Amino acid sequence: MNTSSEFKLSLQLRIDWSEMDTYQHVNNVNFMKYMQSARVQFWEVSGLAKMHSETKKGPMLVSTKCDFKNPLFFPGNVLIKTKVAYIKNSSFGLYHELYNNEDVLCAIGNDVAVCFDFNIDKTFTIPDDLRVVMSGYL
Repeated sequence: MNTSSEFKLSLQLRIDWSEMDTYQHVNNVNFMKYMQSARVQFWEVSGLAKMHSETKKGPMLVSTKCDFKNPLFFPGNVLIKTKVAYIKNSSFGLYHELYNNEDVLCAIGNDVAVCFDFNIDKTFTIPDDLRVVMSGYL
């Protein structure tokens, strides 16, 4: 599997037979699920998930996109490599690359999330301490 030092986060998932479609490759919707797993991993390591559980303030996904490059197959694994693409005032972007067992790039994904206060239904500025942690994944 690809081990580029450019990415500080990676997550390997086993491809399940049930993720196949009629064309005998992984259905496109599962790529989004793989990216979701990587996104949640980032929320956990950055402290965003803990912040939400304690304060009801945390990340809200507002956009996600996936460009498919090559198919994935069962049996096999998918390696999702993730990094922070940018950090703005209240929003941030994540960039994902998905690889198969042969180190072939199968998809590129981009997420946009905002820091959202679910108590008052409004975005909030990313706190400086969180910004420092998130910057470690740029």
